[in-house]
Amino acid sequence: MSRVAIHTLGCKLNYSESSTIVRQLESNGFSKVNFTDEADIYIINTCSVTDNADKKCRTTVKSVLKQNPEAYVVVIGCYAQLKPKEISEIPGVDMVLGAAEKFNMIEHLHSLQKEEKAIIFNKNIKETQDFIPAFSYGDRTRSFLKVQDGCDYFCSFCTIPLARGKSRNATVAETVAKATEVAATNIKEVVITGVNIGDFGADQEYAETFYDLIVELDKIEGIDRYRISSIEPNLLSNEIIDFVAASDKFVPHFHIPLQSGDDDILTKMRRKYLSDLYVERIARIKKQMPDCCIGVDVIVGFPGETEEHFMNTYSFLNELDISYLHVFPYSERNNTTAKKLPNKITKSEKTERAARLRILSQKKKRFFYESQLGKSMNVLWEEEKQGGMMQGFSENYIRFEAPYDETRVNTVERLVFDEINESGLAVSSLKEHLQ
Repeated sequence: MSRVAIHTLGCKLNYSESSTIVRQLESNGFSKVNFTDEADIYIINTCSVTDNADKKCRTTVKSVLKQNPEAYVVVIGCYAQLKPKEISEIPGVDMVLGAAEKFNMIEHLHSLQKEEKAIIFNKNIKETQDFIPAFSYGDRTRSFLKVQDGCDYFCSFCTIPLARGKSRNATVAETVAKATEVAATNIKEVVITGVNIGDFGADQEYAETFYDLIVELDKIEGIDRYRISSIEPNLLSNEIIDFVAASDKFVPHFHIPLQSGDDDILTKMRRKYLSDLYVERIARIKKQMPDCCIGVDVIVGFPGETEEHFMNTYSFLNELDISYLHVFPYSERNNTTAKKLPNKITKSEKTERAARLRILSQKKKRFFYESQLGKSMNVLWEEEKQGGMMQGFSENYIRFEAPYDETRVNTVERLVFDEINESGLAVSSLKEHLQ
């Protein structure tokens, strides 16, 4: 039996697709092994949001060939769609599959003998019309459920529409059926993911929306809680916020991309909103769910971002009632409008600005944690072990830590948030098993 291992770079959406692809291969006689073990075929599912992700692909190829020089190496994902020829020239790569072909991998594997020259199966992204549902299983105590793919927005800095194509999804009924498969497992939490999940239904002739979807998902028996992954502020409607606030299953945690707190920069980025709308969304969430955790994506060093623009963003974030930041130095990408813009920001300036925002993020997170001290919350314990400890998350995304106990993994416990330890994690001395 041939052994297969997969390594996933990038987003939650990639994790859902990686898991689905491996299950397809297992159903065709392959045996899954860890990526650090010797395998006959290694699959690298790539991201291409930043240049760093591209470099990680090259590094990963080199590392697997050290484990098994004769291994068959397949590269899939966003980077594979955008730069197939470049990937094919990496020593040791045998096959490159674009967005339309990655779920047909078994049809392309004529053998596992290394190729003299890498084979490329890569269609024009405009030909990628089908939506392939996916969900992760077996790697974590939560499942990433793919409900949407592609994006129609074409922000000036982003290559995702070129890598994944137009926005598309299955019907609500079909998506619910896929979630019901997840409910039949022992998964406790489902993370709803996609490229632009709030745009659910945009490709359909009949009227179905993301709100319609979450209403139906909420009815499924066997899934304890849902977490909405990144959702655009202009698509995060009042009815979605109000529904989450009233639901027993949808947790009080949103991750809402901002990218800049300066309206001039937002306009150059071709975002679909300005800062005042973002303020309204945060206020609505906090009014309905005072203990809600809110994460924010921010890009620093976009072309033309002056120190004044940056300070506008810093002050904007400092005044918002948010919980943490994901900070990204602007990364120039081919075939984007932003690459043509003048007044580039130096690497040192981007690094310095990112550092300042990350310090702000630490302060925001600490303040949020301190506001939750003494409160009772439901914590789902994860499988990962770190130094004899295990970690888990509350509904509102507070990370707890405790001594590793196998019997507690994938259980939900009612805990009182007693203190913050030296690592900045939540600790509780009181517990009550819920499930």
